[in-house]
Amino acid sequence: MSTISVIGAGNMAAAIGGRAVRAGHVVELMSRDSDQAEALAARIGPGATLGTYGERPVGDVVILAVQYAGAVDAVIRFGGQLSGKTVIDITNPFNDDASGLVTGPDDSMAHRIAAALPEDAHVVKAFNTIYGGAISTGESIAALFAGDDSEAKARVAEFLESLGMVPLDAGGIEMAHALEWAGLLLVGLSRNGAGFDIALATQAL
Repeated sequence: MSTISVIGAGNMAAAIGGRAVRAGHVVELMSRDSDQAEALAARIGPGATLGTYGERPVGDVVILAVQYAGAVDAVIRFGGQLSGKTVIDITNPFNDDASGLVTGPDDSMAHRIAAALPEDAHVVKAFNTIYGGAISTGESIAALFAGDDSEAKARVAEFLESLGMVPLDAGGIEMAHALEWAGLLLVGLSRNGAGFDIALATQAL
């Protein structure tokens, strides 16, 4: 059992936090909206704790479960409190009608978050190709991730495995932009009949 810290208290925080608690982790919830965090902790139940937004997270793995527009601001707010942490970026930077991205190659949200983090903290892109509904099922599903630091990626892979998920390493941080496009592909599939409880995966033939 370990403590996982989650910044945010929305649907994805609920899905990932709930699954983590069911897997035996303690989940520390930290949100700008303390009432929302308290309500989510009550919803998740025993195993969920409350942290203070902006203070040092307890967990070595910190899940940044906020909308992309507020992600960098959140990292700046925590500042040096994220020193030494592995930060999981789950954001999808869609434009207004989700027909494209507001980021480009070498300018993914993971790149922007990495630039705002302390030098000894590392970002890993993950969870952005899975809907919260699929996460909440508890089924064994693929989880694509990307990042530059091998130790941080190993820590994320271990966490994903602990959730009963299948970690799939997509490569370095330069692949984060590709994963963001994969998130857009997920939305396209959903809008055209696949539904909104799906995840992207690979299959060996």
